[in-house]
Amino acid sequence: CSLPRGQQTFSLMKKYAKNQARNEASPHKPQAWPAVPSRPALLDAVHCRFGKWQLKWDNIQDRRIQEQRAKLIAIAISQVGVREQTGQNDGQAVTTYLNYVQLKKGNPWCAAFVSWVFGQAGFTSPKTGWSPALFPLNKQTLNVQPATVFGIYFPMQKRIAHVGLVQQISGNYLLTIEGNTNDKGSRAGDGVYRKRRHLKTIKVYADWLGK
Repeated sequence: CSLPRGQQTFSLMKKYAKNQARNEASPHKPQAWPAVPSRPALLDAVHCRFGKWQLKWDNIQDRRIQEQRAKLIAIAISQVGVREQTGQNDGQAVTTYLNYVQLKKGNPWCAAFVSWVFGQAGFTSPKTGWSPALFPLNKQTLNVQPATVFGIYFPMQKRIAHVGLVQQISGNYLLTIEGNTNDKGSRAGDGVYRKRRHLKTIKVYADWLGK
């Protein structure tokens, strides 16, 4: 749209309203009316004003989502260093993650950890201990950002069998925060770790904030 023309048309519309109010107050001294704006000019004005409002709203939404991403990552980082008690998917923190998704002590907990992080940030979903369930089609994305969930496919399990959160991309690598892993990047590890994983090892991503 043409912003200057749109602004001029809105100015005319304001004059209409002002003159109408005066004429109603003093019917014996009617005010002169400006020329009627053309339909294209009116539409242009509406589009311009709507476009400005939409842009402001989009900026507000973008800032809100970025703040949520930062909050999620901060919560995940706060758990780095958590370790299982005996190496059997146990321990106070691990049990807390599992309880959040209604799983008992002893179950694999990488998906439970991701769900728990979202829950601590105020989200009601995702909330699952089943890794594949973190990647519904309507959440899958190629636009990887902080707090995007990543999934690794394991041929023996024939499914996504390990998940975590992306902290950032560094070249051809992801810097991640993930539970139920270890220094070697196992899917059956002993704690919450920061990891560095090559992009080629990732099967799928899900964004639970941007859609």
